[in-house]
Amino acid sequence: MPIDITETAPAVKRLTGEERRAQLLETSAELFARRGYRSTTMDDVAEAAGVTKPLLYQHFSSKRALYLELVDALAYQMLVDLAAATAEATGPRQKVELALRAYFRLMVRDPAAFRLLNDKDHGDDDELGGAIRRVERALVAAIDPMIDAGLEAEHRIVLAGGMLGMAEGASVAWMTLSAGASADASDEEKRIEADRIAQRVAGLMWAGLRSVHSD
Repeated sequence: MPIDITETAPAVKRLTGEERRAQLLETSAELFARRGYRSTTMDDVAEAAGVTKPLLYQHFSSKRALYLELVDALAYQMLVDLAAATAEATGPRQKVELALRAYFRLMVRDPAAFRLLNDKDHGDDDELGGAIRRVERALVAAIDPMIDAGLEAEHRIVLAGGMLGMAEGASVAWMTLSAGASADASDEEKRIEADRIAQRVAGLMWAGLRSVHSD
């Protein structure tokens, strides 16, 4: 008796438009992080995602548009996480510690996104470089209120920029040293690792902030 393939073939789940878009963003983030913006093509993204190039262009009009949406999505998630983490803080030191914990938990959970933010190889494309700088300015603005030392606004902004630079430097160092070693770690192991890094950086930051005074 011939086999009825309509009964035996497994059903293939079709992704919704929203699910497909999320898949394409995740795939492109990995490629941009690994190869850099200039070395990644839309053909690469389509192939890695297992879709046709026309389908990719249905969601994103260009590589630039895709990259800019990735940067905006990451910036939004970071700001949301920082705000949520520090909402219950009872003092400036706790704010710093909780903010760093949120920052490094996101880093350990999604290192590709952080590598994307640290990719400076945009050639002469000022729009892409400007997108990264906007993220940095937004993070500095979020850090500013954590510095409660009776300082002038300009003084606080400079210190907030220094704190962000310290966190970014620590994240780059961790990603270089780990080299993907945490890829197979459980969510709990990643959380513990992130909190450990946050505690170390927070200790260094707070030691410096305690000595800050107005000019």
